[in-house]
Formats: sequence, structure tokens, C-alpha cells
Amino acid sequence: MKEVLYYLYERRLLRQMRSGPMPAHIGIILDGNRRYGQRHGLTDPHLIYSLGARKLDEVLDWCGQLAIPAVTLWVFSTENFERPTEQVSGILAAIEAKMRSLANDPQIHRQRVRVQAIGKLKLLPASTLAAICVAREATAGYNGMVLTIAVAYGGREEIADAVQALLYEEMRKDATLADAIERITPAAISRHLYMAGSPDPDLIIRTSGEIRLSGFLLWQSVHSEFYFSDVFWPAFRKIDFLRAVRAYQQRKRRFGR
Repeated sequence: MKEVLYYLYERRLLRQMRSGPMPAHIGIILDGNRRYGQRHGLTDPHLIYSLGARKLDEVLDWCGQLAIPAVTLWVFSTENFERPTEQVSGILAAIEAKMRSLANDPQIHRQRVRVQAIGKLKLLPASTLAAICVAREATAGYNGMVLTIAVAYGGREEIADAVQALLYEEMRKDATLADAIERITPAAISRHLYMAGSPDPDLIIRTSGEIRLSGFLLWQSVHSEFYFSDVFWPAFRKIDFLRAVRAYQQRKRRFGR
């Protein structure tokens, strides 16, 4: 009975949303894996984070149904390196396995999803980098949807890296310090962000009930709409996703004007 009610509610949500604007880019903060594990008596970090990784397949399917062209998932922050070793290894193992599976996933190739990763990737183990490269190379020619995995990512680190890259660019031009300072503008910094040229996220979703960004896409989220779901990431359902998109459609965006 519960499944039938969920199905009917899902259809109702879809009908309500058909005439509304769809976000062109959705960012999702995947939160609540550990608490989900604790609630269900799971102690193996590899198993806990593997459950979270599986949810990605459903999210891609939901985005495909709504013709959403870009989705960015924050799966591992720079601060996460400070967690206990077994947790870090569990997260990275799940990321590696998922990235390798994406390279051979029929759904990825059918939807022509281009996979990319952003963050301080040089901090990652060689095996994780290799798995990312496999997925990136296998999908490099696709243009149906862009799936960005934010791993070893921090918003402050991204902005600092962008400013450094801008200053290195000025240094190669033999610019004076005064000239370099004059050229530090929002537009110049934007050119050196990890996803330079990509549209800013229209909607950012965070699961698990936490009401904060924690540094996710700090620069790009200046005009984003936010939606906070109480559901832990591994339990995130299609109706939770549709509620977030419906909430986005019901808001009047002013872009600071």
C-alpha cells in the first residue's frame, strides 16, 4: 500500500511541475551516510558509503527524466581527510568503485553523460585518481548531461586556487604587482574556478537535515536557491527530489536585484 501511495504522490508532483521552470544545474550535498548506517546497525564504512554511491544511479535517472543538463555532487571535502582512517578509506573506496562502474554503465552511455571531477585532486591517492580518469576518458565526448563529482573539494580552497592561478597568469605576462592587483576582479577570478565557463547552480540540495552549505560552491552559489531535506542521503527518494525541484519552481528569483 505504501508503494502505491508513493507512486500516486510522485505522479501528482510530476503533473504539478510540468509547466514550471526546470533548474539547468543542480548541486547536491550528500550528507547523512554515517547516521544512516548507525540507524540501521551498519558498522563497516565500506558498506555504508557503497550504499550512498548506489543512490547516484537513481539521481541521474531522475535528472534525465526532467531533462536537467548538469548535476554536481559533493562526495568528499578537504576537511574529510581529518576523519578516522577507516572512514576515509571507506569513502575513497566507494568513490573509486563508483567511478570505475560509471565508465561501463549503460545508463551513462545511453544518456550521454559526461563525467568530470573537481577539487584538489592531487591530494587523492593514485588509485582514486586513476578511477576518476577512467570515467572521465570514457565519457569525454558526451554532451547529454554533465555529472561533476566534487571530491577533495572545499569552497575556500577553490577561491584561493583561482586567485593563485590568476596571479600566476599575470606573472607570466611580466605584469607589475600594481597591474596584477588591478586585474583581480570577479570576472577574472571566475575564469580560474574549477568549473570555469559552466553555469552556476540554480538549486542546491542538502540531505540529512543540516541547514548549511559547509563551503559547497561558495562562489557559484551566490544566487542559488537552497533546499534542505531531513532524509539521510542513502534513503533519499524520488519524491524528496521532486519536492526540492517543486520548491525551486515556487520561488521568485531576483538574482540580487
